[in-house]
Amino acid sequence: MNPVGMFGPALSACPESSPPSLRILLLDAAATLTLAACGAGAPQDATEPHVIFPVQITSASFPASQRLAQQTTLTIAVRNIGAATIPAIAVTITNPSYGTSVQAFATYLDTPGLANHSRPVWIVNRPPGPCGPSCLQGGPGGAVTAYANTWALGTLAPGRTATFEWRLTAVRSGTYKVRYRVAAGLGGNARAVLADGSEPVGTFTVTIHSGPPRVYINNSGQVATEP
Repeated sequence: MNPVGMFGPALSACPESSPPSLRILLLDAAATLTLAACGAGAPQDATEPHVIFPVQITSASFPASQRLAQQTTLTIAVRNIGAATIPAIAVTITNPSYGTSVQAFATYLDTPGLANHSRPVWIVNRPPGPCGPSCLQGGPGGAVTAYANTWALGTLAPGRTATFEWRLTAVRSGTYKVRYRVAAGLGGNARAVLADGSEPVGTFTVTIHSGPPRVYINNSGQVATEP
């Protein structure tokens, strides 16, 4: 049989701009190897199990009253209360009104002509996970993933707790909602659920004030600021 007739469909999966040497190699290879050479393969979530993993949100905190330029910390701690290791414990941060159409810790600016309508409400000073020199200079950090607004801290053994912390600075006044969702994997197969079977999600409502903090002397004679 003519080799082109045998492997023609597989070869057509490659770009027409492939160099001649690659085309010759493809003609001589088996069809499965041909596809592999063109970048085909198993889906990235192929090894992620279709399993439900029970979790407990042991801590979820973010100050409800903040001020412009104030630095705060959003903390979410998740414990694996099941008997199996979670493949990839992850948290997605969204604006509940716009989902992942805007960046994490951002809002939507409805102004005609803008190339990007996402505008930050908070600047991320330090994201979760390992933070090297790039992260300290405003980079995404070691826990960032290719999935929108999602950070992952790797596997989580039974009984262990993973803590996600975002150190933030408020840059836009107003009242905003921040929604978080905990996942047990990145491929969509592994699901995290609370003990009652519900989704591990939550929402913070935060008001960011534009004026300077009010300072006063408390009963102990110390200088304090109103929240």
